[in-house]
Amino acid sequence: MTMNHDQDRRRVGQVKEVTSLSNPIVKDIKALAQKKERDATKTFLAEGLKLIIDAIELGWTIRTLAYAKAAKGKPAVEQVAAKTVATGGLVLEVSEKVMSSITRRDNPQMVAGVFEQRWLPLAKVKPKADETWVALDRVRDPGNLGTIIRTADASGASGVILVGETTDPFSMETVRATMGSVFAMPLIRATVDEFIAWKKTAGVSVVATHLAGAVDYRTIDYRKKPVVLLMGNEQSGLPDDLAGEADALARIPQQGRADSLNLAVATAVMLFEARRHLLTLDGGA
Repeated sequence: MTMNHDQDRRRVGQVKEVTSLSNPIVKDIKALAQKKERDATKTFLAEGLKLIIDAIELGWTIRTLAYAKAAKGKPAVEQVAAKTVATGGLVLEVSEKVMSSITRRDNPQMVAGVFEQRWLPLAKVKPKADETWVALDRVRDPGNLGTIIRTADASGASGVILVGETTDPFSMETVRATMGSVFAMPLIRATVDEFIAWKKTAGVSVVATHLAGAVDYRTIDYRKKPVVLLMGNEQSGLPDDLAGEADALARIPQQGRADSLNLAVATAVMLFEARRHLLTLDGGA
């Protein structure tokens, strides 16, 4: 599969009308539902006009913009189309059935875009004293990952580190769950060994949630060093090699019959507690 379509890209200033589901460009975009195609092209699909406007304003490279015929003439859509063409991207005006096919929704958004992926190398992550990072061990659920990326953004965290074999943050399900925060949060991927080696030299304090956690998460001092909140896999939690690298093993006290929290909920609890400590340090509310 190729996403270049050089001949179409040379049609600067023009919009390509597409009504056929068998159009090769449409097939290429639809193929991005598969991880192997996202990996091969280093691209992904995002939906929604506001989200796409925000992504372009944040400097993300858009390869292809597709908008439904009903959106034609809307000033915001025309502006995004002009910016797409100006940066060498392709603009498609598509039928409703094509947009439904691309987004795999019966009631699709009016605008969708193919963007280049971004990964921040772990070696370039040098946390500062007032920063909080999230590290996720083998997170498997796209909804969990997307919600965590969104929550990390909302809490003021600095980025999300994906440790081991995790679900793809650029899958359609995860991107939807981030509600646009995928464009605001730096994403890093690392093996377990790479993460452990980085931790030893990065000057960070790793606080991990663990079933054997001996410390109430509310009693931990999150202000001594940059904090990395290490969260375990949804089913099995943290393995011993990662848990052993933590500077503190935290537990979230619970009442009632439930014996655990959803990963995204637990991460949100930890994030806002860590950020609260830093805001207190800075004199905030």
